[in-house]
Amino acid sequence: MAVILNIDTTTAVCSAALTAEGMILSHAEEFEGRNHAAMLSGFIKKCLDFAAEKELKLDAVAISLGPGSYTGLRIGLSEAKGLAFALSIPLIGINTLELMATRVMFSTDDVDPDSILVPMIDARRMEVFTAAYDFGLAELHNPGPMILDADSYSDLIYTGRPLLIFGDGSAKAAEVMTAPNVVHVPDVVPLAVDMVALSERAFHRRDFLDLAYSTPLYLKEFQATKPKSRL
Repeated sequence: MAVILNIDTTTAVCSAALTAEGMILSHAEEFEGRNHAAMLSGFIKKCLDFAAEKELKLDAVAISLGPGSYTGLRIGLSEAKGLAFALSIPLIGINTLELMATRVMFSTDDVDPDSILVPMIDARRMEVFTAAYDFGLAELHNPGPMILDADSYSDLIYTGRPLLIFGDGSAKAAEVMTAPNVVHVPDVVPLAVDMVALSERAFHRRDFLDLAYSTPLYLKEFQATKPKSRL
């Protein structure tokens, strides 16, 4: 039984979950804003305290690598690296877009398995980080930034297959992608509790990150904003 601590800090939501054999043993989430630096350590402690109480040995740490918020990604990866190093256990990296696709895939029994899963993470204005997957998580469009317009994903829309768009960037996509087979799935955010299938798969495949050289999946260069002059 692999006991894994899963962490996600890629969007405004901060979450951690202790999992084993497909089960959620302990978890914590905060949905109200970008308080990751203040909240994450407490969430991790809650999960580790549960493991200690049940005499469970942690086998790995899994971190949602992005794309997402630059600051959130750095906070999450730093905590995950520090814990994996201190405990001498492997570090697992999960693509956040795949994580969101998995959440939708398993969220309901009436999703057409021929659907195309299109997660979207807001990147400001009309830009999103996005990709497209089938139900085997094969990439139909590679992950990357996209400026949304009426022609976005037109090649997939023309197939006639249901195109499920979701994530915090999907509401603005629904305004311009108006084909009848485009379905907006609301209220989908990346959460640590949904990482279990992907993190366990990676653990059993021994697909681990290099603690020294692993970096978040930004997908585009970070752009710092200059503070406004007070003069």
